[in-house]
Order: sequence, then structure tokens, then C-alpha cells
Amino acid sequence: MLRILPMSLLWMVVLLWWLVVATVADDFLYKDQNQPVAARVKDLLGRMTLEEKIGQMVQIEQLAATPDIMRHYFIGSLLSGGGSVPNPHATVVDWVNMVNKFQNASLSTRLGIPMIYGIDAVHGHNNVINATIFPHNIGLGATRDTDLVKRIGAATAAEVRATGIPYAFAPCIAVCRDPRWGRCYESYGEDTKLVESMTEIILGLQGEIPEGSRLGVPYVAGKDKVAACAKHFVADGGTIHGIDENNTVINEHDLLSIHMPPYYDSIIKGVSTVMVSYSSLNGLRMHANGDLITGYLKGKLDFKGFVISDWEGIDRITSPPHSNYTYSVLASISAGIDLVMAPNNYVEFINELTSLVKNKFISMDRIDDAVTRILRVKFTTGLFENPLADYSMVNEVGSQAHREIAREAVRKSLVLLKNGKTVDDPMLPLPKMSLKVLVAGSHADNLGYQCGGWTIGWQGFSGNENTTGTTILNGIKSAVDPITEITYMENPNTEFIKSNNFSYAIVVVGEHPYTEMFGDSSNLTIADPGPSIITNVCGNVKCVVVIISGRPVVIEPYMSVIDALVAAWLPGTEGQGVADVLFGDHGFTGKLSRTWFKNVDQLPMNIGDPHYDPLFPFGFGLTTKSMTERSISGGIATRPFVLAILVSVFISLSLSRRHIA
Repeated sequence: MLRILPMSLLWMVVLLWWLVVATVADDFLYKDQNQPVAARVKDLLGRMTLEEKIGQMVQIEQLAATPDIMRHYFIGSLLSGGGSVPNPHATVVDWVNMVNKFQNASLSTRLGIPMIYGIDAVHGHNNVINATIFPHNIGLGATRDTDLVKRIGAATAAEVRATGIPYAFAPCIAVCRDPRWGRCYESYGEDTKLVESMTEIILGLQGEIPEGSRLGVPYVAGKDKVAACAKHFVADGGTIHGIDENNTVINEHDLLSIHMPPYYDSIIKGVSTVMVSYSSLNGLRMHANGDLITGYLKGKLDFKGFVISDWEGIDRITSPPHSNYTYSVLASISAGIDLVMAPNNYVEFINELTSLVKNKFISMDRIDDAVTRILRVKFTTGLFENPLADYSMVNEVGSQAHREIAREAVRKSLVLLKNGKTVDDPMLPLPKMSLKVLVAGSHADNLGYQCGGWTIGWQGFSGNENTTGTTILNGIKSAVDPITEITYMENPNTEFIKSNNFSYAIVVVGEHPYTEMFGDSSNLTIADPGPSIITNVCGNVKCVVVIISGRPVVIEPYMSVIDALVAAWLPGTEGQGVADVLFGDHGFTGKLSRTWFKNVDQLPMNIGDPHYDPLFPFGFGLTTKSMTERSISGGIATRPFVLAILVSVFISLSLSRRHIA
């Protein structure tokens, strides 16, 4: 016989059941991918303690991290600085395993909030051995090809994601106004409109924004895309004398018309994060500039992603750095920085920020704003649904398809500055079939030199052993006819040159790799023995000089002995692209993204300046036609190089017949 429960007990059972159902449903709200991002963020934020919130605001160097540290401090983000790798010979699988090791620790915390891993992928996935290294931005600016830049962004994103990393500290959208700055090659150029157009790379990195999306809100399209980072906010390219991390003195009109517009474009394209500059603006460190970070970027521009500091950037608010860290934490967080790159001193940062909040120097509203933005990017990037990487994309790293894009970028980035000592006697394109060709210069057979800084190590490297690629010398050897004898000597003497009766010479010289302040230069000279190689070789044989550099360098004193001059910038791993254009398989199309000065006393000098008197103006670049275009437009009879090719074919056929006979 069924026993009837008292009414009060029945209601209690029903109430308890509903509470259980509601609690279970509520627990899963932020984990429900069908919920709007805003609702998921709000739900998760409401569950977090102060300790968990502050942990989300910290990014530490992976070399300083352990799984226990990730769990104990609720660390929200990790990074690899330049040269920070799982091991010295790390494979793509090693990278995936390392990232997953830390991610599993984050997922094991009370709320299971995934960490976001960031890396400087500034010209490809440049920390990773055998990755595709694209030309640095100054070369990409010379291409004027926004579709190409978007494809480079997509290729870079795929390679970064293949290693388990969802966040790239790129692109640099600085407008470099002085080539003496050691980061000028990270800029697409001196012209604001040019840099604005190159923000198209964000759509490659993150994916195309869906139609009707709200402006200013971060967007990442899928598992083969990454969160991008527009940097360095703002006017880092305008410092006095081009000194890195120095002061930019500028009025409001010039700030908003020269340096700010690329940020408008980046935000419209859905960029996820913005990194603040080390530099100062009119005497105030940007890491403490609340008027621009909170007032302008987050307020007027309505940016909804998160703002990240640079490496120990808040430490440098004071002089000397870290001399009053409590003030640095207070000033930077109050200014609007959300995620602080505290690579090694994260415990000190956490303790200082916790104390400032508990003592009401920093409000909980400011903390909640920062964490809301960080969580918004994490949800948008898909980290809650797919926090762990797998090995399905490992073959993307250094793939042939990506290398072909890089080779195309090299071809299009080359700028032809001089072609023959008279207009009627062009030297380029070079004939593929010649008796003997001399290749000289320190940069002809040096993969590290042609890649520049931010490659494998922070300051780059020298030699051919650290990663995979094609040197310019090997590209030349592949391009010429088999009967052409290539002789390489880095620094040949006069007697050697004269005694060998070379048909012509290719001299490849330039700058040695550098990064940030180590590249600041007041003289902008070609590295020794480059100048003497130019004068010695070009004074004794017809020559083309190829400059490998991150900016214009002093070249005017040698112009009279040079027959042809090419600015190749920092082309990356695909040196074959240089040979493609030198020998006419493709034509020269690149245009200067930076004014080429006559002497350093003219600097700074940019297009539109009243004292503008360049050696080669912004936008300059001679053109040539490819072999195919020339043969179609001119016919064989008026093209001796085509005749030479036919003669070569005839000779080859004759020799092969003799061999068969």
C-alpha cells in the first residue's frame, strides 16, 4: 500500500529537486558553447575569486613555469619569448606536448579555465625550427600586395596552431619614421596609408569576420586560426632619433593622423588584442597612459579585446626599471592594461596587485573589466571547446605550399634601384648561360643573415645550420644553366677577380641580424667587409649588388661603381625568390616602403617633409618584364637572351646525340 507523504515534505523534495537541477544547469552555463559569449563570460566571472581573477591577468614565460605553478597561481597565460623553446632541437610534436602539459594543469583547476599561449610569430612561426620564414614587414610593405599579406597571415596561423599555440604577437603596425630605429624592419613602412592597407594580414591570421559582426569585438574563425595582436600602441615608430623605447614628441593632430589610423583598421578587422609600447609619448610612458589606453582605445575606438603589456613593460614605467614596482603595477592596471607580461617576477606582481585591490587603490570594477576582456578572447578563440592541441596539423610547419607563398613574397618584395650605368644598357635580368659568374659577399650563403632578427633566437643567427631554407647562393646555382660555372668567394681580392675573366658578378652584402635596441644605429652602414667587397668587385667586373638589410643603408658613395642595385630587405628562408627575379623568371615589381636617404644627416626624412631630398624616393622602384612577357611582347629576334637559350638547347641536344652515338 502506497504511503502518502505529508504535504510539507513533498514540497521540500520538489524544491530540493529544482535546486539540484538549477545548480547543475547553472554550473554548465559558461561551458555551453551554444550560449552567447557575453553570457558565458558573465557566468564564469561571477564564480571567480579574487585570486583566480588576478591569476588570469598574468602571462609568464614558459621557461619559468611548471604545471604546479599553473595550478597554484591560476596563471591565465604563458608565452615563449625569442628563443624560448621546449628543447634546443624541438620538433613540432615537442611543442604540442609542451603546450598541452601546461594546459592540462590549467584545466585541472577548480573552474577549468584554459590558459592562452602566446608567441612572437612576426614573420612566420619564427621560433620554430624548419618553419617557413617570410620576409620581414618592411619587405612586405614593398610588395603593396594585400592579398599576399593575407595569405601569409593564414599560412602563419596554420603553422602556429600546428604547434598547439593559439595566440600570435603580430602584426606590428608601427609607422617607422626614422630608419635609425632598430625595429624599423618590423614596420611595413613610413606611410600611414601603406601600413593601414597591410592590416589585411589580421584577416589571414584570425579569419574573415562574419557579415554583420559588431565592430571592435574580437573574432577568431576556427582551429587553424590564431588570436592576433596589433602592436605597439602607440607611436613607437616616431621616437626621437629612432632610439628604441625612447620618447615620441608629437602633437595631437600628427598622432591621430600618422600613428593611430592602423589601429582603427585593426579594430574594424576584429583584432583580438593590442600590445602597449615601451616608448613614451610626450614624456609619459605608454604603459601608464590611461588617456590613450582606456580613454581612446577602449573608449573612443570601442575596442573589446584585451590590452597586453610588453615583456616587463610595466617595470619600465619607472627609471631605473623596477625601482618602484608597487607604483608600476598601480599605474599600468589603472591605465587599462589587462594582461601583464611578467615573465619571471609573476609572484611579486600577483602579491602587489592583490594588495592594491584589497586596500582599494584599484577597484574590483577594473579587475572585472580586465578579466572580462581576457575571457572574451579565450571564448572567441575556442579554447573552452578545444583547449588541447593534437598532431593533426604537424605537416603544416614548413610545408611546400607555405614556402611557395614565401618565395612569391620574396620576388614581389625586391626593389630594383638601379639597372645599368645608362638607361640604354640594362644589366638585369641576368643571362642564365654564361661562362663564369662570381658570387661574393658575406650574405650570399648565410641563411641566418637573410632571415634577420626574430629568427630561431631573439637576435637571429649566423650560418646555415639552425633551420631549413635556401640561401641566395643556392638559389643562384639552381637558376643558371648547367654549363654556367658559379664561383663563390666571400671577399675576393683584385688579382683573383681579374685573372678569372668573369662574365659578371653578384655581390650580396648588408646588415647583420639584430632585434630591438640592439639594432639602433646612428650611421646605418653596411657591415664590414661589405663596402670594400662592393668597391673591389664592382671596380673590376660588371656587377649587381643585392642589399640584405632591415632598412635603407648608406649606399650613395658606391653608386658610381655599381651597375645594378637591388634592395632585398630581409627575405627569409626562401632565397630562391631572389634568383627568380635576378634571372628574369619573374619581373621586378617592388616599390620602396621607406625613403632611401643620401646620408644620415638628412634623417629623419619622410615623404612630404619640406627638406625631402632622397637618393630614392618613397614608392620608387624600377620594373622589368619576366622572360615570358618579354618573349611575347618583343619576339625572339629582338631578344638576344632568348636566342641564347635556343643556342643552349641546340648545344645540349647536339651533345646528347653524340653521347648516344
